[in-house]
Amino acid sequence: MLFSWLTEHRRDKILAEPFPGEWLEYLQDDVPHYQFLTPDEQQHLRDLIQVFVAEKIWEGGGGLDVTPEMQVSIAAQACLLLLGFERHDFYKNVQTVLVYPQGYQTTSEQVTAAGVLETGSARLGEAWGLRGPVVLSWGDALSGGRNPFDGHNLVLHEFAHKLDARDGSADGVPPLPEGQEQYDEWHDAMAPEYDELVRKSENGRADLLDGYGATSPAEFFAVSTECFFEKPRQLKSRHERLYDVLQRYYRQDPAGRVEAYQQAHPASPEEDGETHDGHRHNGRHKHGRKHQHEHEPARL
Repeated sequence: MLFSWLTEHRRDKILAEPFPGEWLEYLQDDVPHYQFLTPDEQQHLRDLIQVFVAEKIWEGGGGLDVTPEMQVSIAAQACLLLLGFERHDFYKNVQTVLVYPQGYQTTSEQVTAAGVLETGSARLGEAWGLRGPVVLSWGDALSGGRNPFDGHNLVLHEFAHKLDARDGSADGVPPLPEGQEQYDEWHDAMAPEYDELVRKSENGRADLLDGYGATSPAEFFAVSTECFFEKPRQLKSRHERLYDVLQRYYRQDPAGRVEAYQQAHPASPEEDGETHDGHRHNGRHKHGRKHQHEHEPARL
C-alpha cells in the first residue's frame, strides 16, 4: 500500500512539470501517429511519455549517447499501445531500454564435437526475458516511427512482446481483463488467422500480415499489433475478426481514427499498399531476433 502511494506521488510530481516544448517538436517530427489522436488522447499520450521517460533506465550501446529525442520518440511509440487501457503498469516488466545507433551483432557459443563454435547474428531489436530490457536500433526505431502506414514498426513490435509477457508467458495471448469469454473470442479469432498465415507463408503468399508472424503465436501477436496500428483500415477490411479482438484488447479504433483524420485532411497520406512476398521493406527478416520467450542471458 505504501509502495503504491509512493509511486503515485512520484508520478504526480513528474506530471506537475510542463511538457517540454522541444519534446512536442520531436513528437510532431518523429511520430505521425500523434497527429491522428484527439486532443484528449494527445494529452494522455504526453502524460504517458513523461512518466515512461522518467521511470526507465536509458542506456546507449555501441558508443551511442541517448538523447531526449530518442527517449521521446521511443516512449511515444511504446505508450501508444497503452493509450486505451484503463489500468496498466507502464511496462513494469521493462526496467531498461538499450538503444544502439543501428543494427547490432550478438554472439553465441555452441559446443560441438570439434570444439566450441562461436556464431554471430545481426539484430534490429529484441525484448529480453520476462523482466529483461528492450533493445532497439535507433535508426530503425526512428524510421518506423516516421512512417505510420507501412505496417512495420520495431518499437510497437518489441513492446507488444512485453505486453504479451505480463502474465509470465510469451505465448501470443496477453492478459485479457474481461475474463474467459474474451479468451474464448481471442482463440477463435487468432488461431485460424495464425494457421492461415502459416499456410500462406509456406507457399510464399503472405500478403497484408508480415510472414514473420508465422514464426510463432507470440510473433503473430506482435506482427498483428503492427498491422493494427499501421494498416488499420486494410486489416479491418480483410481480417475483420482479427481487427475486432485487437480493438477490444487495446480499446482503440485506429481505423476510425485514421478515417476521421483523413476526412478532415484530404491531402494526408494513405496507408501503404501491402507487400506480397511476406518480407519487410527495411529487411528485418534478414536478421534473426530473440524475444522474451527465450530465457538465455543476453550477450549485448
